[in-house]
Amino acid sequence: MPAPIARRTGRPLSFDRDAALVSAMHLFWRHGYEATSVADLTRAMGITPPSLYAAFGDKRRLFLEAVHRYLGGIEAVERSIADAPSAYDAARDLLVAAVLGDTGTDTPPGCLLASSLVTSSTEAEAVREALAAIRRSIEAALRARIERDIREGLLPSGSDAEMLAGHVFAVVQGMSTLAKDGAGRSKLMGIADAAMAAWPKAPDARPTHASP
Repeated sequence: MPAPIARRTGRPLSFDRDAALVSAMHLFWRHGYEATSVADLTRAMGITPPSLYAAFGDKRRLFLEAVHRYLGGIEAVERSIADAPSAYDAARDLLVAAVLGDTGTDTPPGCLLASSLVTSSTEAEAVREALAAIRRSIEAALRARIERDIREGLLPSGSDAEMLAGHVFAVVQGMSTLAKDGAGRSKLMGIADAAMAAWPKAPDARPTHASP
């Protein structure tokens, strides 16, 4: 009986994978998915194309991993929405996180998800749909949290959960565009406050968070 063939183990990475991922994330964030080439990525990440493919698979998978890195994990975002004291808190936390992310001192302006694929070719359609699925998933989590508040009497029984969740995400998308156009943190925070001022309240309910 022949001896079993030993499996060859992969070569260990010779670079800091997370640091390389952050560099790629910033490049996608600044220039968008399609405008960022593999040559641009390897130059920014300080690695060779074979190392990129070995560590991340390909450009599309690298981009989607960068998106998950940017979000801190979709499951974590959904869990924070479900665990928020109220739908009001969950919505406001999303808006404040967007303001802070859009106006970071060490990151490009705007939102990675909102600005990476303003338009997309047929080749990038799978990436566009993946981003849309992420947004739909987070919006669905907020909608479910709103529906829970309606059932528990924290929001008026006639509140439209789909409209409220959609409004939050419309504001998030709009703030990203304003940030890329140069709007500062103070202006965007004012917009977030204005959006939450329109949040419906049960007759005896009060918002649990004050403006920062």
